[in-house]
Amino acid sequence: MITSTMFNEDLRYKSNLSRENHTGLNSVLAAAVVNRNFCETLLRNPEAALGQGYLGKGFSLSQKETSLILSLNATSLADLARQIILVSEK
Repeated sequence: MITSTMFNEDLRYKSNLSRENHTGLNSVLAAAVVNRNFCETLLRNPEAALGQGYLGKGFSLSQKETSLILSLNATSLADLARQIILVSEK
């Protein structure tokens, strides 16, 4: 029998992010990925985007997460995600 060692490496993602539950933050980013209009609103006017929610539902964000999103000035979704990670690593 021939066996391959090609996929035997440990490829677990390692992050400095805290182990807190960020379900609400994940929901905001997911909505921005799948809906261009929501994404554009989130980048231009994050307060309005968070206030309107997505598909009739609000986001379950902590005060810290809400403040974080409102404090960032991103030019793209990738830039927003990068800034969130940079701030979270501090």
